[in-house]
Amino acid sequence: MLTIPQEIRDAIVAHAKRDHPDEACGVVAGPEGTDRAERFIPMVNAAGSPTFYEFDSSELLALYKDMDARDEEPVVIYHSHTATEAYPSRTDIGLASEPDAHYVLVSTREHGNTDGPVEFRSYRIIDGVVTEEEVTTTPPQQTQEESTP
Repeated sequence: MLTIPQEIRDAIVAHAKRDHPDEACGVVAGPEGTDRAERFIPMVNAAGSPTFYEFDSSELLALYKDMDARDEEPVVIYHSHTATEAYPSRTDIGLASEPDAHYVLVSTREHGNTDGPVEFRSYRIIDGVVTEEEVTTTPPQQTQEESTP
């Protein structure tokens, strides 16, 4: 099961809508070994395509160096589908190289970059086997001042 803060889920959806009609992509990092999705990192789709995404290799290398320096790992790897359901394509499955990551797909096929719901689904992809998992969102964190009566 993927547990993700509401504000990060909203940021992923906003990125997908903003980049429509091209696919959006990015990573949510978290502390190594915790499975906590904490830091939203939108990336550039180097393919600039409505049917394919590709991380820019230099941007991806810089991201992995940054995550390593922060003792983080990719907890979520996300991208959008602009004309099809939120299910991994054969290409997506072939490119899935992080067995511990949650692969989130957002489909913007119904409303594009306008208001309206999207499909938001998460999968584990290990050795070419796709398993859908439940997604639970947590409410936004309250600051100390907000929680004081």
